[in-house]
Amino acid sequence: MADARNLERALRAAVGGDVEFGAQDRALVTMDASNYRRVPLGVVAPRDEDDVAAVLAVCRDHGVPVVPRGAGTSIAGQATGLGVVLDFTRHMRAVEELDPASRTAVVRPGVVLDDLRNAAAPHGLTFGPDPSTHSRCTLGGMIGNNSCGSHSVAWGTTADNVRELDVLTYGGERARLARGGEGVPGPLRSAVRALVRDELARLRTGFPQLPRRISGYALDELLPEKGEDWARAFTGSEGTLGVLTRATVRLVPAPAARVLAVLGYADESVAAQAAAGLLPHSPLTVEGMADDLVGDADRAALPRGGAWLFVEVGGENAAQAKAAAQRLCRAAAEESTDHTLVTDPAGQRALWRVREDASGTATRMPDGTEAWPGWEDCAVPPDRLGAYLRDFRKLLREFGLRGLPYGHFGDGCIHVRIDFDLLDAAGIATFRDFSTALADIVVAHGGSLSGEHGDGQARAELLPRMYGQEMVALFGRFKDLWDPAGGLNPGVLVRPEPLDANLRFAPLPREPVDVAFGYPHDGGDFSAAVRRCVGVAKCRTETVAGAGVMCPSFRATGQEKHSTRGRARLLHEMLAGEVVTGGWQSEEVHDALDLCLSCKGCRSDCPVGVDMATYKAEFLHHYHEGDAAHPGRRRPMAHYSMGRLPRWLRLAAATRTAPLLNAGAAVPPLAALAKRLGGLAAERDIPALPRTPFTRWWRAQPGRAREAGKPVVLWPDTFTNYLSPEAGSAAVRVFRDAGLRPVVPPKQVCCGLTYVSTGQLDRARAVMRRTLDRIEPALDAGLPVAVLEPPCAAALRTDVPELLDGDPRAKRLARAVRTFAQSLQELAPDWQPPRIDRPVAGQTHCHQHAVIGDAADRELRQRAGLTGELSGGCCGLAGNFGFEKGHYEVSVACAEDQLLPAVRQAAPGTVLLADGYSCRTQLAQLGGYRSRHLAEVLARALDGAPGTEAAG
Repeated sequence: MADARNLERALRAAVGGDVEFGAQDRALVTMDASNYRRVPLGVVAPRDEDDVAAVLAVCRDHGVPVVPRGAGTSIAGQATGLGVVLDFTRHMRAVEELDPASRTAVVRPGVVLDDLRNAAAPHGLTFGPDPSTHSRCTLGGMIGNNSCGSHSVAWGTTADNVRELDVLTYGGERARLARGGEGVPGPLRSAVRALVRDELARLRTGFPQLPRRISGYALDELLPEKGEDWARAFTGSEGTLGVLTRATVRLVPAPAARVLAVLGYADESVAAQAAAGLLPHSPLTVEGMADDLVGDADRAALPRGGAWLFVEVGGENAAQAKAAAQRLCRAAAEESTDHTLVTDPAGQRALWRVREDASGTATRMPDGTEAWPGWEDCAVPPDRLGAYLRDFRKLLREFGLRGLPYGHFGDGCIHVRIDFDLLDAAGIATFRDFSTALADIVVAHGGSLSGEHGDGQARAELLPRMYGQEMVALFGRFKDLWDPAGGLNPGVLVRPEPLDANLRFAPLPREPVDVAFGYPHDGGDFSAAVRRCVGVAKCRTETVAGAGVMCPSFRATGQEKHSTRGRARLLHEMLAGEVVTGGWQSEEVHDALDLCLSCKGCRSDCPVGVDMATYKAEFLHHYHEGDAAHPGRRRPMAHYSMGRLPRWLRLAAATRTAPLLNAGAAVPPLAALAKRLGGLAAERDIPALPRTPFTRWWRAQPGRAREAGKPVVLWPDTFTNYLSPEAGSAAVRVFRDAGLRPVVPPKQVCCGLTYVSTGQLDRARAVMRRTLDRIEPALDAGLPVAVLEPPCAAALRTDVPELLDGDPRAKRLARAVRTFAQSLQELAPDWQPPRIDRPVAGQTHCHQHAVIGDAADRELRQRAGLTGELSGGCCGLAGNFGFEKGHYEVSVACAEDQLLPAVRQAAPGTVLLADGYSCRTQLAQLGGYRSRHLAEVLARALDGAPGTEAAG
């Protein structure tokens, strides 16, 4: 500890960037997207190459290793390490130059790939390699691993697209790496040239010739006949030779038009065998996956078959691209079962999402069993792929293992997650034995142990099986010429640690911890739920795609601890108890979860279904309740004012004090006092309470007991009942017009959402049980339950059955729940809504997006003539979150991400839609916009009012 403190002080004195040695900082980088975990001493985010040089100098003086790190999406363990981790994602992320004439760009190592591609796009250019993590991976990480991506059949690997690299060695020497080596320090250049000269024969014959040979060092690129290309030789060195500070990369012309041909095949072996035969047609991609990685909804969009090839074809215009795709499909017709041509960009993006999410989807087998990397990306010659897959499947059966292969079939590169048991000694032994046996099979087919993600710790131990001991010894000599002190990323690629050491699961508890939620998809095991996060970091995407939501707090702050992955990592370390030692009372975890909006976006947008809203509620429950060994922490006042909101609103309605409360809230000193006492943000207005709750209005309706029609329970949720009764009365108007008979429960019911979001889970369960008692007669009668407020519908679908795991009524209620639009679609399919014929703007509620979906809403809007798309993302108010003290700025940033810009840009006459009370309140308080629930819009149209117009 004393050494670490001295190191930290020395770094703070020498470095202008961020120096972080706290438990939270270290916990966030113990893992990447691999099976491995190593705990560093600290993290430094350098501002420039001088900072990098200063870090290296201090670490040399202290004998401490250095590990360069990009987005931390590496799958072989090379982005984990001891010593000091260099985080390039914060400051060194500029596209410094872009020259369309020479088709080159100069970038810093922390540049996100999509940022470079977006900068090149106006010039008709792109960067060719494009891993599935393109929205968050960095150029430095891609160069470190020699990443490839789906377009490598057209544009090659990262090594094929680098021109010059500026690096710093651990010894502090600066080098510019390019062809000829003139920018390399003389002693290093001479020593490496001598090594190459002495080993010409081995270097000319010892490397397999295939497009995806990534394993080991690319020493053959230094051969004289290859132009002594130092940049290519450095690419793929995984941070073991030098630290990259700047790169000049090649850009390629982007096709003006693209068509995606999806070809169906009987099974993956047939698809794999067919892939090489498509290469003469000059495709941009030839990607493959089998049906065990595709959900039912996505399968409906794919042609008939048990496996598919995704083949993209480009052209100078749409007609040329389509004609080329049709020729390819005709050539493939003899082996394929069917095909589909997708020409529209939105349809292409939807199908590519299925393929890109496979790296996360594959971590769970169809039965929910966990699956892990390790043999994530081996590659064989493309014409050997079918035979290799058959041998691979045979080996899986021999070991009693299962895996879901997919990947870059056109390059012979296979990704796969396998259901290794990495928690048990016998399972780990199987992992080692299988890995050794499979390495021999890969080599027998002329392949490379790594075809994209590098060797890291996962495969480096097995390199002698691919190259022989002499070549691997040569790799060691090469490393020592660059880094004689062994200070850069030790234990990786050269002289590696064993492939079964440093497994990230080792420190986790072996028995399930005591929790409140049922975690039905994880066998009731909170540790297994946390293990869902494998680190692919889709949550770190800085611009949400389409209707996506995840992760609004990360987009607001840009900090890893506010990403879904960062929070999952901290929960992992909390369970491990080595770095984060406070258990359920950990301040490191509490701090990271504080800005989680509980939007549930990760539940649907995360490829592995991490549900951070549930994990947050679980943590807050234990944090504040405590146990025999650890006293609970005092709850903030907002948990009482907002978490118990249903109680206060019910009391206000019962005492008929809404006018008095509204008058008090209109007096600034009184409002300020109320907000201060309630732990609310001073910047917020206190919403006005309507004089008459929905249920009181309902009971006053004449003749409601004599109505005819198909009955449907209209759920009087807290927000509709006490804060937005006009939505409830509008739903009654629409349901009656549709021939339905609304039925409202005679006693108050509540989903418990506000108690869940503030971690008051004991109270939530009590509220939920009382609700089940009151709604049970309707469930016994088989009545559907229409819920107007999306987060309440989502809570009834998920939180209630997961908190009341042993109560069968909870699951019955969850099955009965419908949204407003779903109720009309299912119960009144022939009803014709009024024609409104106007564009819409607004937002699909994040909980509805995550749990229920909006297909019925889209269909209903279309039938009513409401055109256009609603925003994705999260409004930022998110129930209690945006009202709590300390959250206002992040709440506003979330609203400014998508919702507010979309509404500002809306044309006059646009109908503003927001089914969630929080979304409507956020629009009103931040922009003065009056938005409405879809039920209100339809009811107003039935009564002759056109809707709500956006500001022009």
